[in-house]
Amino acid sequence: MTDADAVLTASLLDLRSRKDAQFASGHGPIRGAALESFTGLSYYPPDPALVFRLPLEAEGGGQEVTLQTSIGEPRQMRAFGTVRVPFVGGDARLILYVQSDLEPGDETPGSLFLPFRDGASGTESYGAGRYLDVPTARQDGQTWVNLDFNLAYHPYCAYGDGWVCPLPPAGNWLAFPVRAGERLP
Repeated sequence: MTDADAVLTASLLDLRSRKDAQFASGHGPIRGAALESFTGLSYYPPDPALVFRLPLEAEGGGQEVTLQTSIGEPRQMRAFGTVRVPFVGGDARLILYVQSDLEPGDETPGSLFLPFRDGASGTESYGAGRYLDVPTARQDGQTWVNLDFNLAYHPYCAYGDGWVCPLPPAGNWLAFPVRAGERLP
C-alpha cells in the first residue's frame, strides 16, 4: 500500500465512523427497533483501484430528464455530462446528473449526482442501486470529476419507508459488481 493509499484509507475509515455515529444518534434514515440494535453500516473494504479522476464529457447542462423514484413519483434532473470509467471489468460510460433547477451561469456545479446499479445490486448491495456524490473541478478549460466508489452509499429508501429515492436509469446499470462503498449487512 502506498502512502497515498494509506491516507485515502484512513480518511475513508474516519468518514465511515462519523456516518455510523450520526446514524446511531438518530440523525439518519434508521428508525425504531432497527435503530435500537444499530451498530454500524456494512462496507466493502477500501479499494484504491476504484478511485478515478476523469474528464467530464458532453458537459454544458444537457437535457432535462425524468428519473423514476422508489415510490413512482418522477424526479426532474438534468443530464449534466458523461464520464468513461476504466473499471477492471471493462470501460463503462456513466451519466452524471444535477438538479434541474441549476441557476443560469452555473456552468459547473461543485458536485454532480451519480445513481448506479451494478452486478452486486440485490445480492451484496441494495437492489435498487447506490449513489455517489461526485466533486467537480475546472482545470485548463476542462471539467474533471473525482469518482471514489469507496464512497458509494445506499439511498435512504434502503432503510425503510417514507423516503423518495431516484432510481438509476438503465444507462447507469453495470453488468459487473463494484465492490466498494456500502453493502448489505
